[in-house]
Amino acid sequence: MGDFRPVLWFLVLAMNIQVAVLCDAATDDNGKLNLLGAFDTIYTQQLPATHPQCSIALRVTFGSENEGSQLLRLNFVDADGRSIMPGIDLPLEVSLPDDAFFGTRNFIVNIQQLKFDQPGLYSIDVLVGEDLKANIPLLVKLNSTDLVA
Repeated sequence: MGDFRPVLWFLVLAMNIQVAVLCDAATDDNGKLNLLGAFDTIYTQQLPATHPQCSIALRVTFGSENEGSQLLRLNFVDADGRSIMPGIDLPLEVSLPDDAFFGTRNFIVNIQQLKFDQPGLYSIDVLVGEDLKANIPLLVKLNSTDLVA
């Protein structure tokens, strides 16, 4: 029969962002990524608005071609591409056992007192090196009871 390979073996050779989400909280329990309260919209009564606490959760799968030093970077930007906070670098050393087809790592970044000056669309861009691999959209909406429809 020869060498057996899973039908989808080619899908795990390159680095793959399996999960990229903004949530209330996240934990890693021995490789299991636990998410609480994933969201994509923040409603506020006034601007500027400060969101007290949130987490960015990532689950990344990689293959043997990714072995070595990698750098994941998170950029939180507004609709014009301007950073609303300093970028976050997540160094990653990839090393697979000889008998592994792929490896998986979870990343959790906790953010406190995140400030939004304007309503509108924001994005958390996930880069590996210089390559954009995923983005997490976030909409900030002014929900004022004083506004007339």
